[in-house]
Amino acid sequence: MRLTREKLLAGAAVALLALTGCGGSGDKGAADQETVPATATGSLEDLAAEVKCKPDIQTDADEIRQGVCKISDGKFILATFATDRGQREWLNGAKDYGGSYLVGAKWVAVGDQKMVTTLRGQLGGTVEEGASHHSGGSGGGGTETAHSGHAGG
Repeated sequence: MRLTREKLLAGAAVALLALTGCGGSGDKGAADQETVPATATGSLEDLAAEVKCKPDIQTDADEIRQGVCKISDGKFILATFATDRGQREWLNGAKDYGGSYLVGAKWVAVGDQKMVTTLRGQLGGTVEEGASHHSGGSGGGGTETAHSGHAGG
């Protein structure tokens, strides 16, 4: 169902903004040079166990399972998908909201850049960045007032 997928995407985007604070540009340097393990596979619970978290399940549907995890380094969203296509559609839509994404086989972890880098050291995967909406150009994109309007919606 298209409506359900759109609602799931909207919920994920709101959660992403709440967790990442609309992201910041951090230093990618040293962490990118570390050894990355083979990309993990498994259920949402299997992946969460790899990073020693018990996920708070937010969405439990046939197409997507999504939960919030909290570890000593902070919070992140972990989502698993029934199909590669479903994962890519979700990711393409979510990336419009910015943030950092760790992408594996039918799973995505979402958090700030530091969290994604930490998780990559445990889960493997590839890092993808969302669109930057703090351009400071037209439309007042970089103001705190405009920023506050995202998360409250």
